[in-house]
Amino acid sequence: MTVATSEDSPPRGLRNAFRAFGHRDFRLFWSGALLSNTGAWLASLTIPYVIYQETGSALLVGLVAVFQFMPFLVSGPLGGVLADRHDRRRILLLMQTGLMLSSLLVWGVVASGVRQPLVIMGAVACTGVFAGLNMPSWQAFVNDLVPRDDLQSAVALNSFQFNAARAIGPAMAGVLIALVGPSWALLFNALSYLAVILALALIRTRPVITPDPDPGRVHTQFRATVRYVRSQPGIVMAIIISIIVGALVTPLFQFTVVFAGSVFDVGAVQLGLMNAAMGLGALIAIPFIAGWRQVLSLARIVRGSLFAIPFGIVGFALSPNATVALIPLALVGASFLALMSSCNTAVQMIVAPLLRGRVISVRIMFYTVSMPLGSIVMGTLSDQIGPRATVLGAGVLMMIAALGLTVAKGRLQLGRLDDPQDTDE
Repeated sequence: MTVATSEDSPPRGLRNAFRAFGHRDFRLFWSGALLSNTGAWLASLTIPYVIYQETGSALLVGLVAVFQFMPFLVSGPLGGVLADRHDRRRILLLMQTGLMLSSLLVWGVVASGVRQPLVIMGAVACTGVFAGLNMPSWQAFVNDLVPRDDLQSAVALNSFQFNAARAIGPAMAGVLIALVGPSWALLFNALSYLAVILALALIRTRPVITPDPDPGRVHTQFRATVRYVRSQPGIVMAIIISIIVGALVTPLFQFTVVFAGSVFDVGAVQLGLMNAAMGLGALIAIPFIAGWRQVLSLARIVRGSLFAIPFGIVGFALSPNATVALIPLALVGASFLALMSSCNTAVQMIVAPLLRGRVISVRIMFYTVSMPLGSIVMGTLSDQIGPRATVLGAGVLMMIAALGLTVAKGRLQLGRLDDPQDTDE
């Protein structure tokens, strides 16, 4: 009998989780992104807060997501083509500069005293255009910074910084709003883009540009990419999960504003803590997601998270006060991180390298379309039947979806998330 040694065993735990930090360029990118995303989460909480304070309408809070994410429908496919045709670092430098300037526009509108919801949302839509162009290159760029063996760690750590920002940003937003007003939170967001721009300028990674298999028009390439996605069951499964999460879970990040104002009757600081709890839950989940990938398949991680997240949603809906709500919100944050990180990893591991940017843009497009649709529906229902009943219904629907995905067979079974990489050129 052969006794397994430490060299024979796959790396696991914290040691495996942080492997991507061994690469200088990834560390630079990660650090700049952490500061920038902290600012983005400041804005993500501040803008709905301003609109809800002015209108008291959950529907208008939901419309913020429409103006923020619907531009992805136009700019997202183009962003995918750019990510595959050009140096992703240069694309990111241009898009991050555009995001900084459009965020300064949002700050200028609010700081000047404008409170008309449509004016604010119009400024937010400008950031959505640049975000759609930016996101495919952003997610594909992680693959350029580390070798394939460290990709799971890099994707999870990228999610880690995003959720660390989600823990820090809303808490800062609550304090800034309470002490100096919402415009200062928006200014911090705009200036935070300087951090990631500096990091990108210092990165020395060589451009990864693959031969373009279809140099035609963007809409032609988009149709070809959709056909390719349909041929890959693992990628289809990741997109289906992203759509469900986008419609039923992601609206909660803005819905905390409604709960704080009309259910719990708390101020900006406690509102910030509610959103920070989701980020903290995600931070706790990171070692589990990244450190034990060699032991737990993506399908097993997703299956467990699909059943955990409805309990968090229902627990939030039934919480008697904002303090108790922190616990189920942390569970929502941890499960959300596990689901979205696993779906992103599955796509990156399966997709053929020459189509990575375009396929990522398709996943992002479906996800970002589901978010505003879910926000509108939840906002409308909240104004009619109340926030608690609306969120409770979302939790029930999420549990039904989890059951359906678990029993699905063939091309739609969760095990397809662990499909091997497509090597066809």
